[in-house]
Amino acid sequence: MKEEKILLAHGSGGKLSQKLIEEVMRPAFSNPALDEMHDGAKVTVNGAKLAFTTDSHVVKPLFFAGGDIGKLAVCGTVNDLAMTGAKALYLSAGFIIEEGFPQSDLLRVVDSMRQAAFQANVTIVTGDTKVVEKGAADGIYINTAGVGALIEGVNISPQRACSGQNIILTGSLGDHAVTIMAERHGLTLPVNITSDCAPLNGMIEELLYNVPEIAVLRDPTRGGLATVLNEVASQAQAGIIINEMDIPVNPEVMAVCDMLGYDPLYLANEGKAVIFVESVHTDKALAILKQHVYGRNAKVIGQVTKDPKGQVGLRTLVGGVRLLDMLPGDQLPRIC
Repeated sequence: MKEEKILLAHGSGGKLSQKLIEEVMRPAFSNPALDEMHDGAKVTVNGAKLAFTTDSHVVKPLFFAGGDIGKLAVCGTVNDLAMTGAKALYLSAGFIIEEGFPQSDLLRVVDSMRQAAFQANVTIVTGDTKVVEKGAADGIYINTAGVGALIEGVNISPQRACSGQNIILTGSLGDHAVTIMAERHGLTLPVNITSDCAPLNGMIEELLYNVPEIAVLRDPTRGGLATVLNEVASQAQAGIIINEMDIPVNPEVMAVCDMLGYDPLYLANEGKAVIFVESVHTDKALAILKQHVYGRNAKVIGQVTKDPKGQVGLRTLVGGVRLLDMLPGDQLPRIC
């Protein structure tokens, strides 16, 4: 029997990622905090309710329009904490640096992390640095971990998605992935298309303090919106229907997708949130989001339905419904 090997697609956030988690990682480490399968774990330490998350960043190229690996590392981690319903507090930063990496680039990355942490109002309090032989890494990899305090009265969980809830998306899809793709292939994009990499924690904290009834929060990074919705539908055993006409995609991003065969529903984003909320609280949630620069284009894109359980459908512009499944792999590897 041929031994199965790890592929790039195992890190995509799609079906192979899920298979790796369910067949290798989860059986080895299963516990109640892990088994919730959210963007971070909820734990209690001496009565304090905390959120804890970690993420590794291997994006290629390291520098891109709208950000770099350092900004991405900080924003990705504070956003994961925010999606658990926590106020982000402290981060760690671990660097794996390839021998020969320019120190000027390292200084640029570190300064970018400093600025992003300041903007997100978090503190990097510990870290580690390792150097590996030339050729053993692709310049620099960064691991970040984060700790936050769960906001009192809030209960964010994928299992809380239920029929009748509205689904809000905070902005346009695909900007980050298309920016990375353009950098890799030397394509020139309009100046208004850059990575959406941004810390969402301030906006999400204000939302939760004012609308604590929010049920589910997710950031559609690897695998994009379609993958995140599939994960929630599966965990909650609910149906989800989204409307193609309501999904915001910049025309320039859509043009690139049409030209190269990408689907923006599966492209990674680094500054967007997906929010599940009861209809009675939707208008208030939208009003709060629209006060923030990262949520000014927020809109309802669909609803949670009772059936078909565990499935996601797209109501197309012509009125039919197309099933949205997880991709086996990823359209663009090493996106974050």
